[in-house]
Amino acid sequence: MEQAQIGVTGLAVMGRNLARNFARHGHAVALHNRTAARTRELVEQFGDEGTFVPTETAEEFVAALERPRKLVVMVKAGAPTDAVIEEFAPLLEPGDMIIDGGNAHFLDTRRREADLRRRNLLFVGTGVSGGEEGALNGPSIMPGGSAEAYASLGPLLEDIAATVDGTPCCTHVGADGAGHFVKMVHNGIEYADMQLIAESYDLLRHAVGLEPAEIAEVFRTWNTGRLESYLIEITAEILDHADPATGQPFVDVVLDRAEQKGTGRWTVQSALDLGVPVAGIAEAVFARSVSGHTGLRAAAAGLPGPRPNSADASEPGLADAIEKALYASKIVAYAQGFHQIEAGAAEYGWEIDAGAMATIWRGGCIIRARFLDRIRAAYAADPHLPTLLTDEHFAQALGDAQDAWRSVVAAAARAGIPAPGFSSALAYYDALRAGRLPAALTQAQRDFFGAHTYRRTDRDGSFHTLWGGDRSEVTA
Repeated sequence: MEQAQIGVTGLAVMGRNLARNFARHGHAVALHNRTAARTRELVEQFGDEGTFVPTETAEEFVAALERPRKLVVMVKAGAPTDAVIEEFAPLLEPGDMIIDGGNAHFLDTRRREADLRRRNLLFVGTGVSGGEEGALNGPSIMPGGSAEAYASLGPLLEDIAATVDGTPCCTHVGADGAGHFVKMVHNGIEYADMQLIAESYDLLRHAVGLEPAEIAEVFRTWNTGRLESYLIEITAEILDHADPATGQPFVDVVLDRAEQKGTGRWTVQSALDLGVPVAGIAEAVFARSVSGHTGLRAAAAGLPGPRPNSADASEPGLADAIEKALYASKIVAYAQGFHQIEAGAAEYGWEIDAGAMATIWRGGCIIRARFLDRIRAAYAADPHLPTLLTDEHFAQALGDAQDAWRSVVAAAARAGIPAPGFSSALAYYDALRAGRLPAALTQAQRDFFGAHTYRRTDRDGSFHTLWGGDRSEVTA
């Protein structure tokens, strides 16, 4: 049997396209799928794109791979991934490698990596972003695992990744689950980015009074400037599209119920565990959740809102203000995401280069944008930047956006248009810059009802006030 440099098992859309991508770049690819018909179908349709080695059994698949073997698993996350690993691991030899390219939870990846390491096998949890088009034409790739594994696997992944300015959108992220952790946060940022764009559309339509085709032109204009990104680009395309069946704007015939696969929730859950405030990502997750509670929304549809004409829909310059508010809120969302990456690295012992993450997100992935060049430059100037908000460029942009940002949040409130992304981004920004927060009162309340103690501004130590007694203070 012909020997392949890499193998892919799980030939649904993502697995199939990754296999084709490898083959197009001159790598012989072994193919395996639980249903052999799917393997045959791939070879029949795309066999002229490169060298494929189709197999029907796990044993044939493993035998088709040159040593050390590199086996890419592209199946549903969770139990199916564990099942595939347990099917193939006993057939492998020391030094062979299993690569999980699915959207696995990073804690599962850490567990799998540790287990396979004990069995003298390498395991690489790899985030792959860009959807089916990216998988075929060049995704952003975020591999974790050991440096030893990346030394062998990295050149193949860099070969098929997207490139920007000659730089592959792929780098070794860090040990064990670091790759899937960063991919999770990437998806959380994606949620926030999409929510902010949706709020911008809502305000342009219902506060400014533009129709979808007109809003499409606004987004096209924005896409020529600092907001240039894949998400802004496709938003313009969607808003300009008319439904063939009804002739109505396409956006008006799509049910207003946004679904989610779970990575956004994982991001928020992880942030809670790490104690990192990612309010913008959380609001985006909850906004999708609200949209799905159709019964609750129907019951509340008649609740009172703002008085007629309480919002000035003709407020001059509101469209331009929305652009500034969108950019400022986007900075905050990314700042929160990078803060979570930094906290995760500290918690789990990973050495993650934040600037490198911005670099590999510039192409291939869903959040690819001109904006990421600015983030890369920020971390290049100061690798220990405490937050993106304090970078000179971003601080200047946030300063320039102040009046516009606040006017947009106020206009949304006056008009009764929900804008949780804009509102929470501004609240986070104001909380960080505040000289003193009302958390002092919150901590005093905790001490009052639960004797949880507090610290003082004027001396070290922990203290408790005897609230139920003479209210004297004692050292905790």
